[in-house]
Amino acid sequence: MTAQTAPPRANGAAATYSAGRTLTFATEFRRQLTRRRTQWTLGLLALLPLLLLVAFKVGGEAEEGNDGGGFDAMADLGTAGAANFTLFAMLVTSNFLLVVVFAMFCGDTIAGEASWGSLRYLLATPVPRGRLLSVKLAVALAYCLLSMAVLTVMSIVVGGIAYGWGPLRAPLGGEIASPEAIYRVLAVAGYLAVSLLVVAGLAFLLSVLTDAPLGAVGGAVLLFIVSNILDAVTALGDLRDILPTRYSTAWLGLLSPSAQTDDMVRGIVVGLVYGAVFTSLAFWRFTRKDVTS
Repeated sequence: MTAQTAPPRANGAAATYSAGRTLTFATEFRRQLTRRRTQWTLGLLALLPLLLLVAFKVGGEAEEGNDGGGFDAMADLGTAGAANFTLFAMLVTSNFLLVVVFAMFCGDTIAGEASWGSLRYLLATPVPRGRLLSVKLAVALAYCLLSMAVLTVMSIVVGGIAYGWGPLRAPLGGEIASPEAIYRVLAVAGYLAVSLLVVAGLAFLLSVLTDAPLGAVGGAVLLFIVSNILDAVTALGDLRDILPTRYSTAWLGLLSPSAQTDDMVRGIVVGLVYGAVFTSLAFWRFTRKDVTS
């Protein structure tokens, strides 16, 4: 007596086939976690606060009284407590290191599979193209958020142990008491994550357009650098408001006792709009692309 097999569906798919079970978030998340680049990246971000602590210890206490603001003022106050130490760590990483991290995780999504020659085999499993992109993007963004969380939590812990849990001292004067100071720090981390969606979205789009992961990562980082250069050209006037990095430092408005959030709202809108446009273009292009890698 032979077992009977279920007849195929009307669309030709096997009766037991389910598109939602071909590539799960958990499977892709575990697979990315086993990669050395992921482990090294998370390890570096966890180690960075300790390196900053050693730098402060070796260099000695900074002279206070800097009335310039910006990087120098944040460096002078970096040892004032956990909140200030964490904000300094974010300041020194937000203009390049975090940009590279977001670009790397999102730029390697599809281009990495294509460079290994495994992309066509994934689609032949078969994994629907829309599901493949959705899962890949979701995992990439999850690791971007995890990277931000690792840096933030480690900086708070290291700063608190080394310098205490005192109030946040603003560069332009005034203090913000705990736990409000920690809430402000977490808000800064969240804002940076949203603003970097511009980089993540472009890297994801370039990952669909090229088979070279370094090209996708480098292109996204280059956009960030060029946008910052153009933002410094005051002759552009109001045209700078549409630049993707125009409000990248708007989080500094949270460092005063009375938070200034107008520019942060604009920065969130810019990040979400650019991220959505780049991601939509990536889905549109990939569904029409001939995959040969």
